[in-house]
Amino acid sequence: MDEPEIPNATDAGAPLCAAPDAEPRKPNIVLPPGACDTHAHICGPESAHPYAPERIYTPPDALLADYLDMLSTLGVERAVLVQPSVYGTDNTVLIEALEKAGPRCRAVAVVDEAVTDAEIERLHNAGVRGLRFNLVDVADPSGAIPLGPVTRLAERVKPLGWHAEFLIHVDDHPGLDTLFADFPTDIVIGHMGYMRPGRDIGEAGFEAMARLARAGKCWVKLTGPYRISAGDLPYGDITNMARALIEAAPGRIVWGTDWPHVMVTKPMPNDGDLCDLLADWVPDADLRKRLLVDNPARLYGFDGH
Repeated sequence: MDEPEIPNATDAGAPLCAAPDAEPRKPNIVLPPGACDTHAHICGPESAHPYAPERIYTPPDALLADYLDMLSTLGVERAVLVQPSVYGTDNTVLIEALEKAGPRCRAVAVVDEAVTDAEIERLHNAGVRGLRFNLVDVADPSGAIPLGPVTRLAERVKPLGWHAEFLIHVDDHPGLDTLFADFPTDIVIGHMGYMRPGRDIGEAGFEAMARLARAGKCWVKLTGPYRISAGDLPYGDITNMARALIEAAPGRIVWGTDWPHVMVTKPMPNDGDLCDLLADWVPDADLRKRLLVDNPARLYGFDGH
């Protein structure tokens, strides 16, 4: 008799996430031509690309075709795909998505120090323009920034014009601007600093992030408001954060959907509703164009940048 299969203990602790709203609505706001979603994940199909056993969540299949359909509904023409933590350093799904999507997409990959120069070159040719360092939404969320290894990797990709993207809670890092003062590449910080719900713009770490952006050393993504808000849509307590960052460094702010919204503990938002938050965060149409078109073109190398 075959031995019964014992479930992987880590898999058992990786709950299934809710799926994104399958019927995104057309937003009330009209986005400018060339608008870019700078933060989305492609996951699956799990049957062909199993997730890493050490993951902390299990996403439903979130496939490129569904994502591109959603972007079409929103009126978004460009995208940046970010390697999800569920695949670790296996960028296979990311690269396959880039090959299918073509020049309208760029990507941010995850590697470790064992990565070869040949692999970095392959990733660059595929459309990768940055490395991601997820330090909080992982199995061992110490939140500490391993500055030595991260800096060594950044030095290797600096000649290619890449950046380093961090998922951190900036409220844990009041000296963030000092820590990254001499970092070899630009850094990008997701989810407006990913502060814990209830925190505000007076947090020392938020102010340090704003100083870094103002100094031209840091970019900040207006993404994932449901992750940092203490309330539900329209996440009114986030408006001051978004506006403060834009005022501090309008040339260093980009926007993203965070599709497929993994690990959301609030009601699943419709992507049209999320897009319409821009009308409140960035009322000026010319400034919205800067955040949605011009800034990501520079950061990710669209239009020959």
